[in-house]
Amino acid sequence: MPSYNYRCLSCNKRFTIFQGMHETALSICKFCNSNSIERLISGGSGLIFKGSGFYLTDYKNNKKSKKSAKKNDIKKTKSKE
Repeated sequence: MPSYNYRCLSCNKRFTIFQGMHETALSICKFCNSNSIERLISGGSGLIFKGSGFYLTDYKNNKKSKKSAKKNDIKKTKSKE
């Protein structure tokens, strides 16, 4: 669930609320109950990828080993001839 940052225009306090993406934006300040708040644009948080397949090293070694295996096979067939 994403978090949204808000700022009250009356009391100038900032707060963060966890809301669903399809929920409507807040319209009342949780500190002073004013109707004048705005949702702030933020950079968001970074994505977290868990598991294998998300790092450069996961595929890097496999590609090298496949290429070196092909080169070794070619060398073996040439040496047999």
